[in-house]
Amino acid sequence: MALAILPTAAGDDPEEDELLEEGLVFDDTPRPIGLHTPEWFELSFLDLREDLEDAVEQGKMGLAVYFGMDDCPYCEALFDKNFSQDDIRDYLSSHFNVVAIDALGTREVTDLDGETWLERRYAAEQRLNFTPSIAFYDAEGERIHQMRGYYPPYRFRALLEYVIDRHDKEESFRDYLERADPPPKFDLDDINERDFFVNPPYALDRSRIPADRPLVVFFEREACHACDILHSEPLQDDAVLERIAMMDAVQLNADDPDTPVLTPAGERTNAKEWAADLDVHWAPTMIFFDEKGEEIIRIDSVVHLNRLRNVMDYVLTRGYEEFPTFERWRAQQPARP
Repeated sequence: MALAILPTAAGDDPEEDELLEEGLVFDDTPRPIGLHTPEWFELSFLDLREDLEDAVEQGKMGLAVYFGMDDCPYCEALFDKNFSQDDIRDYLSSHFNVVAIDALGTREVTDLDGETWLERRYAAEQRLNFTPSIAFYDAEGERIHQMRGYYPPYRFRALLEYVIDRHDKEESFRDYLERADPPPKFDLDDINERDFFVNPPYALDRSRIPADRPLVVFFEREACHACDILHSEPLQDDAVLERIAMMDAVQLNADDPDTPVLTPAGERTNAKEWAADLDVHWAPTMIFFDEKGEEIIRIDSVVHLNRLRNVMDYVLTRGYEEFPTFERWRAQQPARP
């Protein structure tokens, strides 16, 4: 099928302006930005027990812990595209106090159980180092839900509604989104077919005999706005295509119950059930597996060229064997020309 080619800057194209406005298109080149700590964030001495206590005393329902980094363009997008909108900022701040943690920082942070960590170790332990991340805690200190990676405004609003209205007590975020009003989409009725995807049958078992290459599974949906952007921007880049050629790449429709799959762990299922078992709630989601079928990393939020290329390098160079997190690995890499 034909791909929608997206311009990269605002102009006379209404579709282009709509994409920019929705927060789905932005420059993801790493650059000095600074850790965002706006005035409406709470001043924290990084004792989350005290921060939660302050929030409850102020009548808030709990604490939101934001994890960011100095050179994170996705963090910048969260503030420029989402928190610049009064309704989003007010909705969040009226229900939660928000404190900031540097995902690569070396300050000491005391968690809600009273244990002390370096910031970067705490972010890694909580699996919230894929910035921006936000963990939401209720008044008792129980985690309600978390966001890993950048969500555009329409998805972020849904996340806040899910957390603030405590839909987590009844259903998963995935199930909540499936019954919510769909976000804006292109007028496309199918998923984007590409030559580099492996054809069925999808016999992905690596549990008994290791494969020769890593595996990346693309979970997509029909008429998926963000999927079209992925295929029309980063997946047109020669450097990305070269990296995909060094992996086994599989595309699955996350809503399809009729496509059988033998998973990397050797379990028989179908595309829809596997997506549910993996808690796939964003399309597109890319999950990377090693040669033995163990998950290495996933991208389940908005992704553009630089982050996708870096994640692929992390996988292909086996950076995960030396560095426990992608962000720690990336911090050690030389700047791209």
